[in-house]
Amino acid sequence: MTSSSVACRLSSFASAIAPVVALSLAAGCSGGGGITSGAGGSASGGTASSGGSTSNGGATGNGGAITSGGTTGTGDTTGKGGPTGSGGETAAGGITSSGGSLGRDGGSGSGGTLGSGGGRGGGPGAGGVAGAGGVSGRDGGPGSGGAPGTGGSTTDGGTANVNCSATMPSGGTQHSGSSQGGSGDLTWSLWQNGSGGSITTFTTTAFSASWGSSSGDFLARMGLEWGNNSKAYTAYGTITAQFAETKSGSGGGFSYIGIYGWSTNPCVEWYIVDDSFGTMPFNAYGATLKGTVSIDGENYKLFSNSTTGTGGNRCGNVTSWTQFWSIRQKARQCGQISITQHFDAWNAAGMTLGNLLEAKILVEAGGGNGSINFPIANVTAN
Repeated sequence: MTSSSVACRLSSFASAIAPVVALSLAAGCSGGGGITSGAGGSASGGTASSGGSTSNGGATGNGGAITSGGTTGTGDTTGKGGPTGSGGETAAGGITSSGGSLGRDGGSGSGGTLGSGGGRGGGPGAGGVAGAGGVSGRDGGPGSGGAPGTGGSTTDGGTANVNCSATMPSGGTQHSGSSQGGSGDLTWSLWQNGSGGSITTFTTTAFSASWGSSSGDFLARMGLEWGNNSKAYTAYGTITAQFAETKSGSGGGFSYIGIYGWSTNPCVEWYIVDDSFGTMPFNAYGATLKGTVSIDGENYKLFSNSTTGTGGNRCGNVTSWTQFWSIRQKARQCGQISITQHFDAWNAAGMTLGNLLEAKILVEAGGGNGSINFPIANVTAN
């Protein structure tokens, strides 16, 4: 709510209830070679030798043909045995076998390129949440995973497990005025500094609300209430909301749809804004930008400011307090809101919450004539 509108809240509202890596060388054989001369036989008185000496044909060539030794001379010439067999050429044995190129087996375990395979989540996020989903690259060394996350989320846009086509339950009970009731995850609150607005609750985590021009600053919400038993948010585990909404009409000069709550010591009124009847995104009026974080698939800008007033706060007798904001940069009407991640991001930005009084799904309108249905309005702490 704006500072001016907050100033008009009823001080009596302060009492709301408690809510991851041969080379094979074939040696060539050399030819045996060696030369053996034909013996030739001797002539006896001109009489031809009876066959002469048989030439054994030179050396046995390891690749050439064996020579027979030619013909023995007829009486005057010693048979030369024919030309000495050369034995042929030395067998080269072929080219030295290389065995193929040095077997790389794909390189030193490259398995392909280094696996980028990882999600980006690489390092711890401020919401890369620790790596928000990144894994080490496969097939090779660790994946680069991209730069460390700066607040990213592991989720897919925040719509997992949320039925965005849900319809409103039947029946219900209408409440008017400034009032509160219910228990557990069905705790609801209604506050307005005018009149004519109402909230309708059901026996399931759903509600609807409507307001008119006379309602002034109008807030209707449902979720967890801790009240006087409040503790630091870290004591409640992981706080998460699922919502789906359809809206019609207008929300006046300002309007916020998302998650809302208060803390004490210090006194902080806080908002996580996912939608509006007006333009999204917007900057919180008079607030200081503290940073940007990515949660549930989208960037949120973080703001902080001080405000004053005399009523409508939940911290008792105080006239000034702090407001914290996470404003989504793209509106949505359905999804999961990781509330604890926002608290962590605020803390990292120096925005410190006190003991948590409540965490509820909210519609706030600063006038206009409009209505909204939340067939899903569930907040859990585990």
